[in-house]
Amino acid sequence: MSASPASSTLSALPVPTARDEGVAGPGFDSATFLRVLHGAIDIAGGLRPLVRQLRNQGISRAFFIGSGGEQLLTLPATDLLRRAGGFPVEACVAAQVVLAPPTGLDRSALAVIPSLSGSAPETLALLAFLQARGVTTLALIGEAGSPLALQADHARINPATPETAAESVLLQTLGLALALLAETGRIDDCDALTEELQRLPALLVAAKRAYEPEAARRAATLRDEPYHIVTGAGSVWAVAEHFGMRQLEQRLRVLSRPVHAADFFHGTLELVEPGVSIFLLKGEDAARPLSDRVERFAYRYTDKLWVLDAARVELPGLSPRLRGLISPVILASLLERLCAHLEALRATRTTNAPTTGAKNT
Repeated sequence: MSASPASSTLSALPVPTARDEGVAGPGFDSATFLRVLHGAIDIAGGLRPLVRQLRNQGISRAFFIGSGGEQLLTLPATDLLRRAGGFPVEACVAAQVVLAPPTGLDRSALAVIPSLSGSAPETLALLAFLQARGVTTLALIGEAGSPLALQADHARINPATPETAAESVLLQTLGLALALLAETGRIDDCDALTEELQRLPALLVAAKRAYEPEAARRAATLRDEPYHIVTGAGSVWAVAEHFGMRQLEQRLRVLSRPVHAADFFHGTLELVEPGVSIFLLKGEDAARPLSDRVERFAYRYTDKLWVLDAARVELPGLSPRLRGLISPVILASLLERLCAHLEALRATRTTNAPTTGAKNT
């Protein structure tokens, strides 16, 4: 494949500088948040022509390949595609792909590579490996001018921050999944859903502000906890694992044990006793009963069960259909506020990050 991108899109919205310090809590920049989310949604809504072009060129399967947190955040989209059928999809870890590539990673494949920086060695090694095999690459990047942006076959660039990277990846990969489902005839409401998404950023700003007092109270309670079990199911499992690995461990250096709610009763339940901290994330999808089961059990055995439920977040006017798809985005946004308060209280930050939170790969 060509070393220069066949198509590249950069969010052209201005970068506001106004902050809401003291209004919505430490580190919250509502103007940047709105810019990043609108940029991601604009990219999501514009992916359908590219999908049609790629299918006409013979692309018949997709691989979502990333590292660390970005890879986890592609799981809701890949799960959606798997359940709907019609277009084979697989989620892969970048470092493992280079060592043991999956079957079908060839000229008929599209590799979707999310990366905030677009310059991590693992990511660039993956890109070179894929190009040598003739795989078409689509990079979802947070920094323009990065090596990945310049060398991928197709690039979509949404300048993001560590605090907004999760929502950016989740929304762009959701848009790609919807475009693939629409172009394979599996859904007929792709355009309506992407149009409805335009209302989400302002609603999430209001939701984050409404959650701020609870985030501050919860952070004060949790600041000295040495260890957390983090669990969830369905589309929000990716956010639970991301929260445990990227936020608690990397950003705050707090021990965590992410475990899928379906696996909770195959070992983890034996660790639950008074004083054990459990984070339970609940979404609005078919897997919700798995989280309900954990909640019923944990409530009986620990006094430190913390439940964050997407269904309880007020997002007036959004359809149940869309809410069922965006639970990961909702919870990622609220967890960012909790982490901001925790970080302020613990006075902890990673050494490789110039701003709040560790820089994604």
